[in-house]
Amino acid sequence: MLFSLDDTQPGEPFPDPSLAETDPDGLLAVGGDLSAERIVQAYRQGIFPWYGESQPILWWSPDPRMVLFPDELHVSRSLAREMRKGCFQVTFDQAFDRVIEACAQSRQADDGTWLTAEMVAAYRCLHRQGIAHSVEAWQEGVLVGGLYGNALGSVFFGESMFARIPNASKVAFVCLVRSLEHVGFRLIDCQVHTPHLQSLGARLIPRDEFLSLLNGTVNHPQRFPVDMSCI
Repeated sequence: MLFSLDDTQPGEPFPDPSLAETDPDGLLAVGGDLSAERIVQAYRQGIFPWYGESQPILWWSPDPRMVLFPDELHVSRSLAREMRKGCFQVTFDQAFDRVIEACAQSRQADDGTWLTAEMVAAYRCLHRQGIAHSVEAWQEGVLVGGLYGNALGSVFFGESMFARIPNASKVAFVCLVRSLEHVGFRLIDCQVHTPHLQSLGARLIPRDEFLSLLNGTVNHPQRFPVDMSCI
């Protein structure tokens, strides 16, 4: 059953994720708005927005869910060698606007238009509130890769990444995961399966298991790391 949300009531509760459609997998609700209040409420319940330019706002909670437990991070030998070379400099929250714009451009190039202008504006607002964060990979002062997502409790909800040269986004992701583990984060939500994330140790778990983990971690406050010492 597909639920309809009222765009005049940002505090309106979401339906139970177990009621989401199975085809397409995880589609739960349509409509509403992208206010910070509604987006934060969605993530706390294991729900996220994802829709195209010509579509209304769509809200999803897929089953199974792609996650990474920080202690299961996998760094291949080739990637470890690349990191030891010191070719990349990694920072946190130094260029959020540039990172999300690059992610949007890469999605358009891949014909994946879900990162709309409305979405970009919403996550910029969340960044100003200290909820959305970016990780940047630099090479000789040039931004060559990165990612962004939301941090709530001891969970990081990954949203999108981009790379302009090989391994740039992987290096940024590895640094993020190591730093999150160091400060006590327990879970990284990757949303849906991709071979890229699987190669780094992410795996699929049942939605019920994910929601149970979320209940035990999303209200467990942790400080998002501010320095970078993973390389």
